[in-house]
Amino acid sequence: MKINLFKLGLVLIAAALTACAAPQNDGSSAVVRQQLTPTGKVRVAISVGPTANTFRATLDPATGRPQGVAVDLANALGERLGAPVEFMMYDNYVELLEAARHDVWDVTFLPFDEERTKVLDYGPAYYRFEFTYLVPSGSAIRAQADVDRPGVRIAVAEGSVTARNRQQALKSATLLRFKTLAEIQEQVRAGKVDAAAAGRETLAGLAAQIPGARVLDGSFHAEGVAVAVPKNRPAALEFVSDFIETAKATGIVRRAFDKAGFKDAVVAPAASRP
Repeated sequence: MKINLFKLGLVLIAAALTACAAPQNDGSSAVVRQQLTPTGKVRVAISVGPTANTFRATLDPATGRPQGVAVDLANALGERLGAPVEFMMYDNYVELLEAARHDVWDVTFLPFDEERTKVLDYGPAYYRFEFTYLVPSGSAIRAQADVDRPGVRIAVAEGSVTARNRQQALKSATLLRFKTLAEIQEQVRAGKVDAAAAGRETLAGLAAQIPGARVLDGSFHAEGVAVAVPKNRPAALEFVSDFIETAKATGIVRRAFDKAGFKDAVVAPAASRP
């Protein structure tokens, strides 16, 4: 009996030592703090616009504060870090991505784009984003196959996944780039373009604000929406990657989707790459 107790004691001591030696991904690491909260806050870059999706926020008309899926995920990340959250808001991708080069923000939530990996390192995806078209009232365009034709003018956001994808794929239609989503919305409303290309949730939000506008069925592309950090912050990337996986498993992402009105949005499976 004494021998068994002795062995048990050794096992317990070994387990305790292992637990102490194992890295604790709770935000207490000095390296994580240095890379993810260098100013004492976690600075979250978010895209804002007139309509929301699983990464773009809108502004609360009463308070002027951002609201949406990315905001809720950022706040949950701040809680896990034990650090206040500061939102760095951008109405276009060009400025958001350029800021990543200049230590302006620490983490963001965006669709994957190979071009963006020059300045960002992506973690796991939490959603699969479909891209399609919005057409104005009275449009003769009924299906995806009707879009790529001579004379068809398609609006896209400058610096977006959509812009690069459509630049490579379209053969006959004309691509028109605009800096902000609000500009695209006005182009569609005024009938100055024949279609707008973007993510389905984005376009559904615009369609609700433009009488007669329709979102086409089907899609021309799909991409993962993921957490990302500025290039060369490995400890930060590991921490936010672990956070997203936990957020998917514990229902944080699901609740953020539901709160934002995306009840049909499917949370990406565990370990999904963007």
